[in-house]
Amino acid sequence: MRKLRLEPPFFEIGPKNYLFGDQILDLARIADEAAAKYDVRVIFTTPYANIEKVAASAKNLKVFAPHMDDIPVGRGLACILGESLRAAGAVGVMLNHAERALPLSTLVRALARARELELMTIVCADSIAETRAVAQLSPDLMITEPAELIGSGQACDMTYVRQSIDAVMGINPDIGVLVGGGISSGEDVYRTIMAGADATGSSSGIAKAADPGAMVWEMLSALRQAWDDRMAAEGKK
Repeated sequence: MRKLRLEPPFFEIGPKNYLFGDQILDLARIADEAAAKYDVRVIFTTPYANIEKVAASAKNLKVFAPHMDDIPVGRGLACILGESLRAAGAVGVMLNHAERALPLSTLVRALARARELELMTIVCADSIAETRAVAQLSPDLMITEPAELIGSGQACDMTYVRQSIDAVMGINPDIGVLVGGGISSGEDVYRTIMAGADATGSSSGIAKAADPGAMVWEMLSALRQAWDDRMAAEGKK
C-alpha cells in the first residue's frame, strides 16, 4: 500500500458541532480561499452531513471525516463506512480524537480499513506516551494535543511541542506532526510552527471566534509566515 503524504506546512480546521449547515459551507469557502492565497495545505474535518457539499465546492481543501468505523460493506446500522466516506468525497479520516477515543485493537483495524481504501489517516494522541504508542502504528499524520487543553483557548507550552515532535521523529520521521490543543490566535499558530511542528489546527478557536472567517485568515497567514521564517532560519529558503 502506498504511503500517503501531505507536505508541510498544513493546518487542520475542525468545526465539530459548533457549526452546521450553511455555516460549515461558508467557513469551508473562506478556508479554501485562504489556502490558495497562502499556499498551505488545509485539512477540513467536516461533520458527515456536509462532506459531499464541502468536497464538491472546495478546490484547495483536503476534506476529512471526523471518524470511521472498522466495518466492511454490509451490516452495521448507524456505523460509518469507509466506502461511503470516499463516495461522498472525503480523502481522509481522523481517528482516535479525545472525544471519539478508540481501543487499540479497534484503532488498528480502522487504520487497516482506511489504508485499503487509500484514505489518508490523521490519528490523535493526548499525551507524550500515547504519541509514542500511536507513532508505532505509522499513520500518515498525527495530531498530538493534551486532552485538557482541547477547547480551552490555552495553547500547550513549547516544551510539549518539541517533546511531541521528538517522540514521533524518533519512531517514524515520515509521519506529519500536527501539534494542537487550545490554538486560538495567529500568535499561537506562529509559536507552534516556529517550535518545530509541521502543522497545527483549531476547532473552537475558529468556530467560536467573533468572526470565524477572519480568524481563519489570521491563522493561515500566521502559518505561512512562521513556516517561511523557520525555513529561512534553518537555511532552507
